[in-house]
Amino acid sequence: MKTLLRGKIRWLLIVWIFLIAAITYMDRVNISITGRFIEQEFHLTHIQLGWVFSAFILGYALFQAPGGRLADRYGPARVVAIVVVWYALFTSATAWTPATIPFALALLLSVRFLLGSGEACVFPSSNRVVATWIPSQERGLANGIIFAGVGAGAATAPPIISYIITHYGWRWSFWITALVAICIGVVWFLIARDQPEDHPWMSPEELAYIRSGIPASAPSGSTAVPWGAIFRSKEVLAVSGSYFSFCYVAYLFFSWFFTYLREVRHLNLNTSAIYGMLPFIAMSSCSPLGGWISDRLTSRYGKRIGRCGIALVGLVLTAIFLAIGTQASSAPMACLVLAGGAGALYLSQSSYWSVTAGIAGHSAGSVSGVMNMTGQFGGVVTASLTPLIAAHYGWTASFLVAAALALCGSLAWLLVDPERELKLS
Repeated sequence: MKTLLRGKIRWLLIVWIFLIAAITYMDRVNISITGRFIEQEFHLTHIQLGWVFSAFILGYALFQAPGGRLADRYGPARVVAIVVVWYALFTSATAWTPATIPFALALLLSVRFLLGSGEACVFPSSNRVVATWIPSQERGLANGIIFAGVGAGAATAPPIISYIITHYGWRWSFWITALVAICIGVVWFLIARDQPEDHPWMSPEELAYIRSGIPASAPSGSTAVPWGAIFRSKEVLAVSGSYFSFCYVAYLFFSWFFTYLREVRHLNLNTSAIYGMLPFIAMSSCSPLGGWISDRLTSRYGKRIGRCGIALVGLVLTAIFLAIGTQASSAPMACLVLAGGAGALYLSQSSYWSVTAGIAGHSAGSVSGVMNMTGQFGGVVTASLTPLIAAHYGWTASFLVAAALALCGSLAWLLVDPERELKLS
């Protein structure tokens, strides 16, 4: 194994984070697909189910920055391992929550909040891995692969979850994903290290290559950029504001797309599972593609074009696809066009994480945590606001609001200078 992976240890870690991202996002689509059964068993309305969605995202948002600081201080290897165990525990607890007891809804909300609060550490920790293990010229592709796991997990969830629900019931879908997570987490615990030089399989050639691509001005591992410097940074504020728009659109697909297919396009569970895969397949495909394009443009034209330009264009295309998709007359065409919007959105994904890794160095966990915290508040808003807009103005209005926010998010990239690194004071 050591010989087979010689010179590729950094990519082994990236692929394993891809798998961790995939299983965590299976849960988000899982709760969306099982939502109708949870509504029936717990006697919930769409608005109350939106609270369940929002409870997870709120916990996920609030603990992004603290989770990033934990990864910076204690190292991403052990933090991610603990998070996977936490994920398995509270994913199982979602299924164990009884529907017949008093305050069942409050208990379900608490479980989902705690699941989100623990899972919040995953992507800030992964960005700390990228900042330490991945040379700057490869960070677009590395982040693209990591976030392809988001689409891969979400894309494989519909047929798998639908099969489990049909044959074993909705609760088993949570228990099975928890078991898979434990298996993935055990392997991560065995193969992950915080620093490249600490890995027993690391070759001198790969270590030299990694070190040659890490900016010399990056803060050392024993120092951390103060919170004040982070929150005063124009780049951090602009990227975070744009990520709010990004996550608002993304969670429209993760939380409500299957409801849209059922209620507006009148598709049954099995048909929804097939068409519901399309946006997430597009995400999984376009995330590494966007990262690869970003790296190529960066090497030729610099970070301003390579990182900021691809993000701006991706968000503009997202807005266009969302606006057109709502007007499609047939369900297949609507799904294809809306999937195009999801894919265009994920063309920009790696830019957010590559820029925060680049400007923050060894404080990448903290800075990306702040960005992702802001973004997840966008998810909190869309989880609860979408059914309200749909109830009063229709589902088309819900998608048009998302399109407008995507345009706003694209403009924020005009304010970002990816060459301006954060200072320690």
